[in-house]
Amino acid sequence: MTQLSVNINKIATLRNARGGNTPNVCQVALDCERFGAEGITVHPRPDERHIRFSDVWDLKSIIKTEFNIEGYPSPEFIKLVKAVKPHQVTLVPDPPEAITSSAGWDTVRNLDFLQEIVAELQNIGIRVSIFVDTNLKNIEFAAKTGTDRVELYTEPYATDYSKDRKMAVEPFVEAAKLAKKLGLGLNAGHDLSLENLHYLHTMIPWLEEVSIGHALVADALYLGLEDTIKRYKKQLL
Repeated sequence: MTQLSVNINKIATLRNARGGNTPNVCQVALDCERFGAEGITVHPRPDERHIRFSDVWDLKSIIKTEFNIEGYPSPEFIKLVKAVKPHQVTLVPDPPEAITSSAGWDTVRNLDFLQEIVAELQNIGIRVSIFVDTNLKNIEFAAKTGTDRVELYTEPYATDYSKDRKMAVEPFVEAAKLAKKLGLGLNAGHDLSLENLHYLHTMIPWLEEVSIGHALVADALYLGLEDTIKRYKKQLL
């Protein structure tokens, strides 16, 4: 079964726009779990423009499902996740000023760096996922880092889906097959939506987890959070 992890960064963005604690990030996380999400994802950035480091600690104490923390493995980030010890850390190559994740790792160039970080986190019992594109060489070298999983960066799939979904999904299927062959667990995320999620899951049914934030939160404005989560979960059946 493919698990749905809800990225709640956009909830924090809305809260931060006015200060105070509305909407309440922790309450939304609990509601997501109550409505059926199997995980909560956050991506704290150095400027804390959405999820704050304090949010990470608050969420750690209440989340009953899987807690996934994404981020660039800066010393500050590594210090945080080693202290919090989430179930999973997803390593992304974003520079601090990035608005959102926009590329996967060049695992060939960053092999030594990633090997060190992966081992450091695994040694304290944290599962590690590395954010990658569909370049097969990057999948091969991701396996060499010792990571538990890779997360496929699905923005290109989402962009091309409406033009030709078969063409759009093909490189992701090939990358997924290689990851499976190499013994890697497989996650996916970025720009997945109610429009394109089911087809991706149909073509790659062994996906272990999808992380969805922006589209899900936007849909919840119209459909309500409970109905939205149920609709996303239905796409994964």
